[in-house]
Amino acid sequence: MTYRCDMTRSRILLGGLESRGVLRKISDMLEIIMKRIDTLSKLSNNSESQRLEELSSALHRFQPVGLVERIQAIAQNVSDMAVRMEQILKRINMPSRGQDGVTGQCEVPKDPGYPDCASKVDWMRSRWTSDPCYAFYGVDGSDCSFLIYLSEVEWFCPPLAGKNHSTHPTISTPPKRQAFLRFDLAALLERVGSGKESLSFMRRRMRRLAMQWAAAARRLDEHLRSQYREQKRILIHVGFLTEESGDVFSPKVLKGGPLGEMVQWADILTTLHVLGHNLKISLSVKELQGCHIRVIDTFGTEPAYNHEEYATLHGYRTNWGYWNLNCKQYMTMFPHTPDNSFMGFVTEELNETERLNIQRDKANNIAVVYGKEASMWKLQGTEKLLTILHRYMDIHGTVYYETQRPPEVPAFVRNHGLLPQQELQQLLRKAKLFMGLGFPYEGPAPLEAIANGCVFLQPKFNPARSSQNHEFFRGKPTSREVSSQHPYAEHYIGKPHVITADFNNSEEFEAAVREILNVKVEPLIPFEYTCEGMLERVNAYIQNQDFCQQSRPFPAVNESRSWPGNPPSPFVQLSNSTDLIWAPNISAPACWPPLRALRLFLSPEASSCVKTCQDAGFICEPAFFPFINNMEALSGLNARCESLEAEKNHVFPAVQVERRECFVQKDPLLFSCAGFSAKHQRLCPCRDFLQGQVALCRDCL
Repeated sequence: MTYRCDMTRSRILLGGLESRGVLRKISDMLEIIMKRIDTLSKLSNNSESQRLEELSSALHRFQPVGLVERIQAIAQNVSDMAVRMEQILKRINMPSRGQDGVTGQCEVPKDPGYPDCASKVDWMRSRWTSDPCYAFYGVDGSDCSFLIYLSEVEWFCPPLAGKNHSTHPTISTPPKRQAFLRFDLAALLERVGSGKESLSFMRRRMRRLAMQWAAAARRLDEHLRSQYREQKRILIHVGFLTEESGDVFSPKVLKGGPLGEMVQWADILTTLHVLGHNLKISLSVKELQGCHIRVIDTFGTEPAYNHEEYATLHGYRTNWGYWNLNCKQYMTMFPHTPDNSFMGFVTEELNETERLNIQRDKANNIAVVYGKEASMWKLQGTEKLLTILHRYMDIHGTVYYETQRPPEVPAFVRNHGLLPQQELQQLLRKAKLFMGLGFPYEGPAPLEAIANGCVFLQPKFNPARSSQNHEFFRGKPTSREVSSQHPYAEHYIGKPHVITADFNNSEEFEAAVREILNVKVEPLIPFEYTCEGMLERVNAYIQNQDFCQQSRPFPAVNESRSWPGNPPSPFVQLSNSTDLIWAPNISAPACWPPLRALRLFLSPEASSCVKTCQDAGFICEPAFFPFINNMEALSGLNARCESLEAEKNHVFPAVQVERRECFVQKDPLLFSCAGFSAKHQRLCPCRDFLQGQVALCRDCL
């Protein structure tokens, strides 16, 4: 996600002395402003009442929240621009190197490992003058300088063969800076802009939650104050809003269209901004590849679908998979796929007054139906269920319509049309029940309803829905089985806040409604969906996840000689248990999460590591696979191996019990928590997790 050239800065290159003078004047003016603010602040602490009165009006000029921080940020940017301008002008004034650099021609390499190199060079030939940033990095219009930039600053081309470092321009690496938590969103709101209705929606959400983000940042600051955090430069490519993708979302924002993705993107942008990182928002084209990419992926991508060659050969290829990334680079809306990283979003928190108001105003006979589009009310059996519910409660809907009431909505339902967020929240704070109709899947609305004191009633799916049996999931790069409309609410929250029932059984449905009438619930938000929880989680990812570092083979040569036991092993068995842990007396290789969190199990046949770890009260951790992909782990779990083979298969490492054949994984991209086989028992690396923060282990922070 790191970016190199800041395309948001001014593209007008002023004349040499004039530009330097302008920048210095701006910098001097800002410094004077800061000194005057500092003087006013010091004087405001003086006890003389007359001075305080004189200062009152002056200090009021600086009331806008974050003004000082914004001035400091502008001053820093101006200072950076001055330094950059100096370097650019030096480069411009350097003697000409000739058309293709100092020493001869530079040919564009044809390397299958860098398939985009030629097209990127073509792009640079026509666009390198579009931003002074390229000149800052030594680009001078020659193919040699393009190739140096695309291999050393970006990662689209291989290193230039025979490069002479003394004659070619030096690539400058910006100095490292410390990241400080930000308590004001003004700069972010300016950067997001409002050119699309989707961006306006995101800005409104950011403004509405600004106080909560600030409070969460202050709480997190107490925990992180002693830690040095490097400021990262992060490119945010909001792919679903690009013109290239067709941007089908923006026109539907005010017509009942899906908002879940926009909610998540708004919260991701805010999280990264509050954590103090330097953001570039892209709505045009992807500017990075490989290990620096993080993909926002609602439904998740499993390793069998991610590996291009394997997916093609074994029937897992879809339109959305085969990127050959580390699967932890895919970041999901809910923690349903341990092979991926859980990004999440934020649910608005209530203050104490709002909680008391909910207790006072909550009506026992109001139900709100989850479904903003009329098509969601067409599902078979819906009207029968609503008729049953209507015996007990007044039913409200928020279905979009332009002129006429949607015919799909029964006459006894009070339809408010599409409500603004604040009015929807007021309705949820009065309602007792929030009812799902089976679609949409895994959206943010149920968490919002639960946070406002509603019970969420949803249908269970029998059989579970997946890409194998349901059209909606077909083509998605996952075999995950969805057991209900909102599996996270079902499994991580559960009763009394969430009730999952068979909607095909009217008696079971009616019993669930009666149960809800008799239960009293408080508003609830899982910590991982609060501002502080998201800040904590994303900060841990930024500081610890590194997918560009090549992992060395394990065990290294002669490493096993230092292990105890006969035969030597880095694993020990827990007492009264069959699972293994990393031996406390053996130093563990560098890994995040740390290997001391490892719990290693042998799965039953036909069970994935996701299920095996869940059944034991843990989470599958794919980062541990490289360390358990060996004979020592198999022996420690008492696997009976008459042969040991290394093969490419998304269920390996595993044991074929009948034949007593053991297998280890040949390709690290195929390590998979999700894979399962009816014929194999899998080696499953599990870990513990923090209550309310499933993405992190107890030793992860």
